[in-house]
Amino acid sequence: MNLDILLQQVAFIHEIDKIKYIQRKTRLFNSDRTENDAEHSWHLAVMALTLAEHSNEPIDTLKVLKMLLIHDVVEIDSGDVFLYDTIVNHDNTIAERKAAKRIFGLLPAKQAEEFIAIWEEFETGDTPEAKFARAMDRFEPILQNVSNQGGTWTEYNVPYDTVIEKTRKIQHGSETLWDFTETLINDSVEKGYIKKTNDQ
Repeated sequence: MNLDILLQQVAFIHEIDKIKYIQRKTRLFNSDRTENDAEHSWHLAVMALTLAEHSNEPIDTLKVLKMLLIHDVVEIDSGDVFLYDTIVNHDNTIAERKAAKRIFGLLPAKQAEEFIAIWEEFETGDTPEAKFARAMDRFEPILQNVSNQGGTWTEYNVPYDTVIEKTRKIQHGSETLWDFTETLINDSVEKGYIKKTNDQ
């Protein structure tokens, strides 16, 4: 046993416990309580296992799971930026890349390199695995908001065009899930959860 390697890995495990304290804007299904990043990452991973057959392309599911379980670890340092924030850019990769280097850097060098590469692949979003993982990341809040009669869409008065723009990436990972998402969004418009741009 290499004790130094084990100690580095345990230090990383201690550090990522902090992700449980990062609160998101979206609420749990049918609930007033917001979810934290750890709950979000776990939910996405199980969703990916469940919905993998709907990927546009064949995927390495284990790689998708790795992406989803570590993609928000950087928010321990950078914080969570609300998808519909009108001031702060949701894709703040400069701060996140710095966080990735620090947090994953706690691991032994080879493992740190692997985790950073997986995180970068998710952020870039070019591979079939990254596209599907990112689809999961956009799909979960849709389901949450629908279950909460509009959720953050209603709370922050997010217009229809913005919802479509921010969630359209789902189609890059799964056309099937995007078609379903569009139905949910259109139903939400009919129910008054989302306003069209010209609505008062």
